Amino acid sequence: MECVMELTSRQKQIVEIVKGNAPITSQKIASHLGLTRSAIRAELTMLTLAGILSAKPRVGYLYSESENLNAFKKSLDGIKVQDVCSVPVVVNESDSVYDGIVLMFLEDVGSLIVLSEGHLAGIVSRKDIIKASMGNIDMHTVPIGLIMTRMPNIYLSYPSDHIYNAAKRLVDHDIDSVPVVEKKKKDGAVVYDVIGRLTKTTITKLFVETLEKNSVGD
Repeated sequence: MECVMELTSRQKQIVEIVKGNAPITSQKIASHLGLTRSAIRAELTMLTLAGILSAKPRVGYLYSESENLNAFKKSLDGIKVQDVCSVPVVVNESDSVYDGIVLMFLEDVGSLIVLSEGHLAGIVSRKDIIKASMGNIDMHTVPIGLIMTRMPNIYLSYPSDHIYNAAKRLVDHDIDSVPVVEKKKKDGAVVYDVIGRLTKTTITKLFVETLEKNSVGD
C-alpha cells in the first residue's frame, strides 16, 4: 500500500506559496510566512524529498506537479502522427468476411482497413463482424465490402497531424483506431492512400513513456 505524506499546516502554506509564485527562493517563501529561512529549512527539505517541490540552484523552488506537467506537454511538442503510427492491417474489398476474421485474429487487431483498387474504401470492426454473424450470412462467400463502414463515414488522420489532436479525435468519437492517409487525386477524383494506422494503444504507450520520462504521477 502506498504511503501518503500527511502535510502539516505550515507545509501546506509553503506549497500554496510556491504554486502561486514559482520559481521562488527560500528567502521569499520565509518572507511570505513572516519567518526566517532557517525556520522553514526543515519543511522545505521534507517537501523536496517527498517530491512535492523541486529545488533549482540559483532559481528557487517549483511545484513539482506543475513542472512535470509542463515537461510532459513540452515533450509532446513536435510529435506527429507519422512518428508513431504503426503498419496498417489491410484487406481488399472483395475478400470474404471469413478471410477478414482470420486476419483480424492473426494480427490481433480490433479493426481492418479495407482497400479498393489500392485506395481506402472503408473500415471493418469486430462489431461489424459480430453483427454480420448474427445475420446468418455465409462468411466464406460474402465480400467484406458489404459489411464495412464506407468512406466518407470514417474518421481519418494525416501524417502531419499533431499527436494530441489525433488522440483527441479518437477520444471525442469513441473509436479505437483511425487510418493514417495521404490525400491524392486520381482521374479527377479524390482518393486516399493508406500509409499507417493509429490506435489508442499506440497513443497510450506514447503517453505512458512520456510521463515516466518526466516522472509524472509517481
